[in-house]
Order: sequence, then structure tokens, then C-alpha cells
Amino acid sequence: MAVRDVSSADGTTIVYRVSGPADARPLLLVHGWSANLCCWGRAADDLAARHRVIAVDLRGHGYSGTPTTGYDDPGNWAADIAAVLTAEKITSGAVLLGWSYGGVVLSDYLTVHGADAVAGVVYVGAMANIGPDVPGATTGSLMQEAIPGVFEHSAGRAVRAFAAFGNANTGPGADKGADAQRLFGTSLATAPEVRKALFYRTVDNTATLRALDVPVLVMHGTADRVVPVDNGRYIVDAAPNARGSFWEGAQHGLFIEDRPRFVAEVETFADNL
Repeated sequence: MAVRDVSSADGTTIVYRVSGPADARPLLLVHGWSANLCCWGRAADDLAARHRVIAVDLRGHGYSGTPTTGYDDPGNWAADIAAVLTAEKITSGAVLLGWSYGGVVLSDYLTVHGADAVAGVVYVGAMANIGPDVPGATTGSLMQEAIPGVFEHSAGRAVRAFAAFGNANTGPGADKGADAQRLFGTSLATAPEVRKALFYRTVDNTATLRALDVPVLVMHGTADRVVPVDNGRYIVDAAPNARGSFWEGAQHGLFIEDRPRFVAEVETFADNL
């Protein structure tokens, strides 16, 4: 396992972790809003048994740089992903996997750079678009409850706001406590200004979805109250070569809620590219 960094087009340092066989198919993991590359937990380790797993810290998150502006520019997010792929000398065959807001970032990349380096795309509890009145960008009820408290500088108010998510990111179960605390901690470690900036942009990547010429897998819980399942269904309907795996009763963090099923579905998808 190696931790590396690269400069994006605007000079922002993007940190990422590489694990797994160097000659295996690249699998780029892009986390969601107010998370970091550690969010994947043991699922990343499982996938690294057969894949070259590249887990990214998005700008403003984890150990990556935190610019004061530019979070509303899709070109910056696209450049971050492109910089990592270029640094790893990946020009074809990659699988891009985005969780939650990571789906918007992957879609930004595809809009700007196309899919030449990509063999397949996986959206996990994700949306491809964001903004008011944009199709496929519905905000879930738990996110609505948490906003605007999650943007607060007051530690007490922010903690209470994040508590509104409950076990949405892990699913129920006493064995999920350590994962829940880890995700809770990464959320609070993300600067309030960044948490807020990510929500104040409007992007419609529908045309990109409709033009995609690579296979797409959408994995989404039907009980997801952070990113509603209709956003996942929108991607399936828009992308010409998309397949949906809708988990009945599952919530937002599928890779924690049912790690074996998550890993199996990703591996099956990658094996059939």
C-alpha cells in the first residue's frame, strides 16, 4: 500500500492511496460529501485482493489541499480525477466508482474528459447531477434535516446536525459502531466552508450519461434517505448501457451495510467488462 499525491490543474494537492496488484485492473474509488478515502473501510481491502484500488481524497477533504474557492467549478473536480489517472499512467481499462457526491465528481470528469480511459462506471448510492430543479438531483429527507446545521462553525450545532443521519451510512447493527464513528469523525474533520460550498453549485450531467458508451452499474438502497433511490433510477434510465441493482430496504452506505454483497457485485461487474 502506498500513499501518493499529485497537483491538480489549479495547483491543489490531491492525495490518494494505492493498494492491490500493480498489474490488475484499476478501480478508482471516489468518496462522498464530507468523507475521505478511509470511508471505504474493509471493502477497499477486499477489492484490493484482485484489483489495483486507488482511493482518492477529494479536494477539501482528508489530506488533500483545501482551496478557498473553486468548488463550484466542475472543471476543477474533473481535473482532480484526471490528475490521479495521469499520475498512475492509466490511459484505459479503469473502473470509476463513486459513492454519493462522488457520483457527481465522476460525472464531471466524464463530461470534461470523456471515457477513453474508462472501461466501466459504478454509482453507489449516488447522483450524477446536483442543484435545485435539476433532474436526478433530489435531496433526501435526512439531508434536508441536517442542513443548514452541518454547515455550522459551532461544534455543538454541527454534531447535533450530523446526528440526524443516524445509521443511514452504515445500516443497522451493533457491529457497525466503529464504522459509524469513523464516518462521523471524517464528516466533522471536513471544514464547514467546504461542506457548504459543495452544495452551492448546479450541474446537469444528463447529456454525458446519455452519451456514455461504457457499461454502468447503479447500486442503490431503496430506503436511502440521504440520496433517494430515484436519483439512481434516473442514471439507469439515462445511460444507454446501464444496469440497476436496487437493494430492498438498504440505506446509504452499502459497502458497510452489506460488505460481501457490495464487493461481489463490483467484482462481477469488473470481471465482465
